[in-house]
Amino acid sequence: QLQLVESGGGLVQPGGSLRVSCVASGFGLRYYAIGWFRQAPGKEREGVSCISSNGGTTNYADSAKGRFAISRDTASDTVYLQMNSLKPEDTAVYYCAADIYAVEAMCVLTESDYDYWGQGTQVTVSS
Repeated sequence: QLQLVESGGGLVQPGGSLRVSCVASGFGLRYYAIGWFRQAPGKEREGVSCISSNGGTTNYADSAKGRFAISRDTASDTVYLQMNSLKPEDTAVYYCAADIYAVEAMCVLTESDYDYWGQGTQVTVSS
């Protein structure tokens, strides 16, 4: 059983930066494509970014392009989402998820493709 745990959320001012992290217990993250999703109050969950298991492919939602960067660290088996130039509309609970059936060099931002989810970490952008 793969259990994902997010951390690093918090309160940040508009224009600021924050890095959220995703680690796993059980099997390591290194074998799977990992996605970051978010859900704002009153809205549906949406895909933000994903990274393939080999780290060679990344995808971003239009809202994240140019501001967010996803990466994975093999040594610590951690996936990061670096968020810069944050806006109030980025306020949401951020979830990481694992797509255990993705081929090595692919990832997609389709929620239904993901099999395991973390509990989420709150990111609030406010002055």
